[in-house]
Amino acid sequence: MEQLEFFIIPSPCIGVCQVNNRGYCKGCLRSREERFHWQGMSNDQKRHVIKLCRQRYQRIKRRQRELDAQAAQQAENPQQSLF
Repeated sequence: MEQLEFFIIPSPCIGVCQVNNRGYCKGCLRSREERFHWQGMSNDQKRHVIKLCRQRYQRIKRRQRELDAQAAQQAENPQQSLF
């Protein structure tokens, strides 16, 4: 049996429409193609895009934590080896 779709999946846009260095929107983390084709996508496609955006968000946060840990480690040991 096919499940009926009762709810429209809203756009994840939060109004921060700038592109990062990887080509993803800084606000919603969608690619250019995902943003431009959103209105023509099926609900399954939209759910998939939202899943991809969550994965991108998690990757960005994980990378930021790694950078923060490196900065904290460098602050503890400010003397850098010259060799």
